[in-house]
Amino acid sequence: MVSSWMSTSRCPWCSQLAQDPKLKDGYNAMGFSQGGQFLRAVAQRCPSPPMKTLISVGGQQQGVYGLPRCPGESSHICDWIRKKLNSGAYTDTVQKHLVQAQYWHDPLNDDLYKKHSLFLADVNQERVVNETYKKNLQLLDKFVMVKFLQDSVVDPVDTEWFGFLKTGQAKETETLQESVLYREDRLGLAAMEAAGKLDFLATEGDHLQFTDEWFNAKLVPYLR
Repeated sequence: MVSSWMSTSRCPWCSQLAQDPKLKDGYNAMGFSQGGQFLRAVAQRCPSPPMKTLISVGGQQQGVYGLPRCPGESSHICDWIRKKLNSGAYTDTVQKHLVQAQYWHDPLNDDLYKKHSLFLADVNQERVVNETYKKNLQLLDKFVMVKFLQDSVVDPVDTEWFGFLKTGQAKETETLQESVLYREDRLGLAAMEAAGKLDFLATEGDHLQFTDEWFNAKLVPYLR
């Protein structure tokens, strides 16, 4: 089941975070895979206590279009997910009950995506610019995005650096800096990059495959 906070601007975690005395001076957050975009939603929706550094490790910041190698123990479950997403990702039932649909981004049906995506289209400012989201995200000291260069799970892999497929087709990709989101600075990412707040890291290997040495050398320093 999809937690209701993912699909609405209301976030019950905000009050839980605010009431935790250990976090009153701020905290760092690290999200792995889909946790990257869900933690970004927390940064945008829950400014107090302040999230200082957000590290997205293989997160799908612009969503996904395709599941080239669905992880999991049951191939039947993966096949069912693909069937549901391809046949009706933006129906109300699928959006509310299948977590992968929350970040399914169909470039061939852009209007449908913008109208019916409950989570991703909201946090990525696809319908309207929520100035509160934009202001809150820019409160981060650092937003770090990690891309896995041989990722066979995330499609397209550019989404791990906030890039995606160009609208209207499913072959050519564009970088974050080439996107409307960045050029119009709908989320404040252009301003953040200009201020030195965006870091783009890359590592060899498949999805979430990294060594302890790489993790300690590249990511741990952001948490100090």
